[in-house]
Amino acid sequence: MNQELSIKIIRELEKAPEQSQRALSKRCGVSLGSIHYCINALVEKGYVKARNFKNAQNKLAYAYILTPSGLSLKKELTLAFLKRKQAEYEALRKEINALEEDLAR
Repeated sequence: MNQELSIKIIRELEKAPEQSQRALSKRCGVSLGSIHYCINALVEKGYVKARNFKNAQNKLAYAYILTPSGLSLKKELTLAFLKRKQAEYEALRKEINALEEDLAR
């Protein structure tokens, strides 16, 4: 299961649990198949619950509800993501500084 995609999905589901997998696919910028695979993995692991509800426009729709363990996973993934991005930022900042120094010579 892709951690960055999982974070995106969890954040989007937290905002709007009733959105379709197709809508999630557009919001996350990935294929519908990737969304389906990742949501199924999150459901299997108990991080998300899929609940059916009847909707006048769509005979059968789902709401994806984050479980308490899903909220914990969100926190863990967010911290790991933040650490990775901060390390990338530091490496990029050092590279920019080195390039600026080269240009100043």
